[in-house]
Amino acid sequence: MAAGKWVSGSSSEAEAEDEAEVGARGPGTRSGDPETRARQICLRLLTVEPRTRAQLAQALQRRGVPADAAEAVLSRFADAGLIDDASFARAWVESRHYSRGLSRRSLSAELRRRGVDSEEIREAVDTLDPEQEAATARRLVEQKLASTRGQSPEARARRTASLLARKGYPPGLAFRLIREVMQEEGAADVIDLDAEPYIAPEDEIPEDEIPGG
Repeated sequence: MAAGKWVSGSSSEAEAEDEAEVGARGPGTRSGDPETRARQICLRLLTVEPRTRAQLAQALQRRGVPADAAEAVLSRFADAGLIDDASFARAWVESRHYSRGLSRRSLSAELRRRGVDSEEIREAVDTLDPEQEAATARRLVEQKLASTRGQSPEARARRTASLLARKGYPPGLAFRLIREVMQEEGAADVIDLDAEPYIAPEDEIPEDEIPGG
């Protein structure tokens, strides 16, 4: 399964499901054969991007496919390796961490929302080394602070802390790294880097729930 080919946002997923439903109603489909319809919907959705078993089950339910037909098709797909939640989770972690800089916490939450089993989430997230996660967080801090030069130290710290909060990094790590990088610039001594004034509740909205995130 290729890492990196993911459709972001519920609207894209809905469009893909609509296209799958239209295709499943094509001339080769018998209206009285729900398993054939379920199979075609699943195949078309999987052509767009990898999906978890839970995502496919939800799509079939929304399209009115009977539960027994959906379960039969999903089980056959799983046996054939067309659905593999463990591989999905590993690819998701690799793709979303390296392309978006998401933390282990955010990645776990995203996978839970996609119906991945807790044990498979843990195993996938454990492939991300804590040192790599910290290095990614520092890179994000350096990039954000570099892009906000010329603003007040308070504004720079707030913007950087907000970025890391949206990506799931804990305030303690975020402000330690902000302090370190600003000290290297000679700018950290002019403000009190305390997390409380800098992180607003909306800053902790998961990135995949932010429009365009």
